[in-house]
Amino acid sequence: MRLLLIRHGQTVDNVNGDLGTLVPGPVLTELGEQQAEAIPAALADESVDAIYASTMQRTSMTAAPLATAIGQTVEILDGLQEISAGIFEGKSDKDSVRGYMGTIVSWWQDSAARVPGGESGDEFFARFTTAIAHATATHDRTVVVFSHGAAIRTWASAISKNIDEAFSRSHDLPNTAMIVLEGSPAEGWVATHWDGEPVGGEALDDPTAADPIGGAKS
Repeated sequence: MRLLLIRHGQTVDNVNGDLGTLVPGPVLTELGEQQAEAIPAALADESVDAIYASTMQRTSMTAAPLATAIGQTVEILDGLQEISAGIFEGKSDKDSVRGYMGTIVSWWQDSAARVPGGESGDEFFARFTTAIAHATATHDRTVVVFSHGAAIRTWASAISKNIDEAFSRSHDLPNTAMIVLEGSPAEGWVATHWDGEPVGGEALDDPTAADPIGGAKS
């Protein structure tokens, strides 16, 4: 099985560098819509069994062009939403970003650590893993999951047999970039692809955006 984890298209939070993790969250920017429209062509060779998106509207909006192109519906699945920012919600200052991302990085050593006012690593891994198990339970080809930068980077890195902390911290995941895992919940997962740019290509990237989630050095 192939599991395609795709980050949502650009939002105003990404442009401004705000930590925005509350449901439903902002809609896509004009560039974000263009990034979403490029996804069907990028995945034209995939035999997609199902499409899932988080409860945050930016993911379902990103998934919509693909669903339309292949004649499927997008299933909204609780558990795929972004890692809660807690007391850092809506903030963009360096200390807040460092507090949020620093806690997430610390989960490599201590998954019980908690984002202040938010969730712990144990809580995040439990709900995201449960959601992925549901999404993949009745399929055996390709499942596409639209989720969020911190959630995808953190879960995929931790679950993959061939990725370590150093790899995760040194690889970006811009808007609509994709991580591909192969395997299954029972057999385990191996990462076979990690995009450093939107699936539609470098022309759809926005190097001027503050985006504290997608940058490897955040």
